Amino acid sequence: MLALRSKALARSAPAAARARRWASTAADKDKYKVVVVGAGSGGLTVANQIYNRFKSAGKALNPGDIAILDAAEYHYYQPGWTLVGAGLKKKDETRRKLDSLIPPHLAHVPENVKTFEPKLSSVITTSGRKISYENLVVATGLQTNWSAIPGLEKALADPASGVSSIYSYNTCDKVWRDIDALRSGKAIFTQPAGVIKCAGAPQKIMWMAWDRFQKTNRGDNISVDFYTGMPSMFSVKKYSDILDQLRKERGVGGFFQHNLVSVNPEAHKATFKTADGTVDVDYTLLHVSPPMGPLESIKNSPIADQAGWVAVDQATLRHTNPEYENVWALGDCSSLPTSKTAAAITAQAPVLTENLFSVVDTGKLAGAAYDGYTSCPLLTGYGQLLLAEFKYGLEPKESFANILGDQGTPRAAFYYLKKDFFPWVYWNYMLKGNWFGSKGFVRPTFGQ
Repeated sequence: MLALRSKALARSAPAAARARRWASTAADKDKYKVVVVGAGSGGLTVANQIYNRFKSAGKALNPGDIAILDAAEYHYYQPGWTLVGAGLKKKDETRRKLDSLIPPHLAHVPENVKTFEPKLSSVITTSGRKISYENLVVATGLQTNWSAIPGLEKALADPASGVSSIYSYNTCDKVWRDIDALRSGKAIFTQPAGVIKCAGAPQKIMWMAWDRFQKTNRGDNISVDFYTGMPSMFSVKKYSDILDQLRKERGVGGFFQHNLVSVNPEAHKATFKTADGTVDVDYTLLHVSPPMGPLESIKNSPIADQAGWVAVDQATLRHTNPEYENVWALGDCSSLPTSKTAAAITAQAPVLTENLFSVVDTGKLAGAAYDGYTSCPLLTGYGQLLLAEFKYGLEPKESFANILGDQGTPRAAFYYLKKDFFPWVYWNYMLKGNWFGSKGFVRPTFGQ
């Protein structure tokens, strides 16, 4: 038995070496059929779906025809950072080496893009390398603007500041330490005005903290307040009304159109901008959701709209400029007028894939159209979750309502989807192109 295993290992070693040499060669090419910029949720998902789609049609692309450009060492499951902040996961469970997630038939170019040249169908990387493409898919995500709030970065770096955030790998575990350590005082949770990823996350961690305080008999000694730059609890009225009622029932303060503009960690003061000026607020614990925006490399490029997002048709995900018809985008970097979530990727990727495949195969778009579907699994406490699902026009589009009833009611079943099922399906199926959100494991056919 040992001899057989030794022979197998001996045979596999040269094969592995050949695979490494091939991968290196594929990554060194100067032109690809498809270039995907970004290896986050959107990039890995769509790259695999594009490869799978051509293969299923009997028109398989060659290994190395699709390249993924991303210099990151790790890939992060960012929805898991709320679970880390709530003490339900360890943060190292939310990241994996990027190389380990890219299959050998996809070329990985470990560089970021500095310049987009859509008229030349090429990009320039940060090292100055020029890479050409037949089709470009932009999936870079967005950037978190920590430095836009004076005092915040200093406060986050200080273990004793009481300031934390679930919006980064480096700080999400500090959230749990601060929540667990607090015995009395004022706990403040913020949400910025404007676009952020997963706009429900700022209050998810607030509800988990509130519930933790109650379950450990600290609730009477800790006040919890929600300061948001937005005019309501949530963008979709149905869910916003439910959450605002929950806020009132739980005695959580609501301060709307209060946008955090600075933090003074020495004085434990947070300054908010309102319609009437600024207001200083004392805190013991401060959870900050920072402002976000488009990447500079996109904002200053020809493919961006006036706000700095990649300008794509909201149905087809193809660029709105006819001159750039071989440019596509999905996810947080795109101009799609919907909430920026991983769930949105599950609905966007099949549409983009089908349309790109059809253009390559027939020269025409397919009948695939994105309806704006997105979802926010909104934790409201341990063992309960409100599953908000909606589409363009902020109209609810609920997947489980006919089975479990109104999704505006927090339920344990939804909680365990968020805590256990979604992370499992993300790593094992979504990133491999085999998970389609509300469609489950079955690829949508778009009327074919």
